[in-house]
Amino acid sequence: VAKATESSASIFLPSQTGVDGSRSPVCSAPDPNLNYRPVIGILSHPGDGASGRLTNDTSSTYIAASYVKFAEAGGARVIPLIYNEPEELLFQKLELVNGVIFTGGWAKKYEYFETVKKIFNKALERNDAGEHFPVYGICLGFELMSIIISQNRDILERFDAEDNASSLQFVDNVNLDGTLFQRFPPQLLKKLSTDCLVMQKHKYGITPANFQGNPALSSFFEILTTCIDENSKTYVSTVKAKKYPITGFQWHPEKNAFEWGSSEIPHSEDAIQVTQHAASYLVSEARKSLNRPPSKKVLSNLIYKYKPTYCGYAGRGYDEVYIFTQPRSRF
Repeated sequence: VAKATESSASIFLPSQTGVDGSRSPVCSAPDPNLNYRPVIGILSHPGDGASGRLTNDTSSTYIAASYVKFAEAGGARVIPLIYNEPEELLFQKLELVNGVIFTGGWAKKYEYFETVKKIFNKALERNDAGEHFPVYGICLGFELMSIIISQNRDILERFDAEDNASSLQFVDNVNLDGTLFQRFPPQLLKKLSTDCLVMQKHKYGITPANFQGNPALSSFFEILTTCIDENSKTYVSTVKAKKYPITGFQWHPEKNAFEWGSSEIPHSEDAIQVTQHAASYLVSEARKSLNRPPSKKVLSNLIYKYKPTYCGYAGRGYDEVYIFTQPRSRF
């Protein structure tokens, strides 16, 4: 009864707000400093996402649909950045977006690595020039950012965290202001520390000691959380750049709500809230971008031009993927 009374007390009746059946509600004016139509660029990954079961085209690249849904859940649209299309077209598309996601995967060398490096450096340039341009590096994306920043291809270590859920251990005296965890309800933050609410799907990572021992990484990133693998070995699991709106995940915020291929993926209400809050934070950062490209170019390059392929019947991997076999120019 007390809770119901408290909830009722927080509701304003028409007589209290001045709004009744004869008046229209007052709609708040949009903040001119925010972009209410943000677009997230997601870089495609080599292959079809299903070890060649969906296409034998060796030039094919893919984006797991869960990353697209993740950005959309936060209130953004998506433009696919097809990594092996002509570089000029790729960077024209990059000018249409307000933030970027580097996804999970396996590719760490050659053309893919060089493309990630160029986009990452362009993101730094845009931020240095005064544009607020967020980046999410998830799993492989975080690993590649770590290699780029440290300039050390051997910075990664082997871990046993290929298919399991875990908690997140927040580092001592961590300041969550300005991080993706800032808007998490206190109870959810507590549960993150004790319950298996995040999904792990990786073979590599970096121990806190080696991360802090690398001057380039420790000066660029602040460690927010760590995790423990199946062999009780600790690795860095969430980082936030000190000067840039860049977040690295050695866990998968997109899987809880949008992937079903593994029985280990947590799907509790708390786990879904983790996905939703992580998505909301990315898009809230993208709204700070004042990049306003021509709407016609944006509309011509959105992910809606493509159809996802259902592959969840295989019982492993992704449930849906977008496959790009012939890069398209919409300019």
